Amino acid sequence: MNFQRGKKHEDLEMNLVPLIDVLLVIIIFLVVSATFARMSELQINLPTAEANSPEQKPLVIDVGIDAKGHYVVGKSPLSDGSVSAIGVALQKLAGDGKDPTIIINADAKTSHQSVINVMEAARQVGFTHITFATQTGGNN
Repeated sequence: MNFQRGKKHEDLEMNLVPLIDVLLVIIIFLVVSATFARMSELQINLPTAEANSPEQKPLVIDVGIDAKGHYVVGKSPLSDGSVSAIGVALQKLAGDGKDPTIIINADAKTSHQSVINVMEAARQVGFTHITFATQTGGNN
């Protein structure tokens, strides 16, 4: 229905200015990203080196503590659980080795003091690398 008889309808035409603006932004984005892509594709030849495997494995001393507080240093049980006796046993096992790693295998029900005794003995003889053995997925 044409309610306006005397007026002529203007032909619809597409406005291209917004389309050109969007295309220019896309072109700028592509140019910038293409520049960064070239920089990330640098061919780099890394230097090579031939490292010798260590001749000696690091010295490891196992210290076991059961729930009653009995100590086993290396594979020999200690009759005396004093800090000085533990230190002497650690030094004997270390021999001339430099800075051994001491692994403390303590029972879950052992007293805290028993573990501290081993750590104190290691400190007194100058051994600083101490670690604790644990179990994964223990049954409670």
